[in-house]
Amino acid sequence: MRSTAFFHSFLEIPILPVSNPVLRRKHAMEMKPLIDVLSIAMPILYALLVLAYGLVFFRDVEFASRLQRPLIVVILLVHGIYLGARTIAFQHPPITSVFEIMTLLAASIAAAYLYIEWRTTSRNTGFFILSLAFAFQVVSSVGIHDMTTIPEYLHSMVLGFHVSAALLGYTAISLSAVYGFLYLMLYHEIKSTRFGLIYNRLPNLEMLEIMSHKSEVLGFISLTVAITIGLIWLPRVFKDFSYFDPKLLGTFAIWVLYAIGLSAKRKFGWQGRKMMVLTLIAFGFVFLSMTVINLYLSRFHSFH
Repeated sequence: MRSTAFFHSFLEIPILPVSNPVLRRKHAMEMKPLIDVLSIAMPILYALLVLAYGLVFFRDVEFASRLQRPLIVVILLVHGIYLGARTIAFQHPPITSVFEIMTLLAASIAAAYLYIEWRTTSRNTGFFILSLAFAFQVVSSVGIHDMTTIPEYLHSMVLGFHVSAALLGYTAISLSAVYGFLYLMLYHEIKSTRFGLIYNRLPNLEMLEIMSHKSEVLGFISLTVAITIGLIWLPRVFKDFSYFDPKLLGTFAIWVLYAIGLSAKRKFGWQGRKMMVLTLIAFGFVFLSMTVINLYLSRFHSFH
């Protein structure tokens, strides 16, 4: 009963208080210097992070190895301050433009990677994964602009949690596919007896499979949270809400695919190359959902 009451109280979190447009702009101007500084600092920090992981991967620099974990933790904290400052200044979660979504993606990639690194203690894939976070943050910082006039529902923190959970889920699933692809590359390199940089630097096949599985679990849990919030909260806000919305059906299909994959691994012992191929097939549906369905078929999910 307590958990049910908590969930319903969470869904009743009010839209961020917006007094009037004049005070909103004044509030935004007060925090703008901090936001501008952090917008410039974030790509620089991610560049330093990628450099640290690159020095370890390509040159095996001991000093850079000691910097990796503290640096990614500090950057995630600073990124959290940046996202929080934008939310407070403009009175809405950072989900109103593609450039705000990109900085959320950068944070999601870094957070998901840190979780995988912590669970597996393997750091040899960080250079490739965190380069994606760096690229997203660069594009975001270059193109982001301040939106003070948006639809009222975009001020909702519940919508912010829903979108953030979905992004983290898709990010973790994408990382799972990356690890699956690296697994297949290493698998074919071993079979052809070519032992180059990939063989020498990447984790072994068993570790790559573990990393892919951990990413799948994180993605599955995050998507479960996003779907649950969406099914209960979205009908309260959108008059044209439909449970048959293509985006909703696509997300649910992805959730079912990963549920089947995780169940098959646990109950039938599926592992190795078979699971990695299944991961890549499921990611194909993720890519379809994030591109064709999201851009051309979805209705109420198009917020701007």
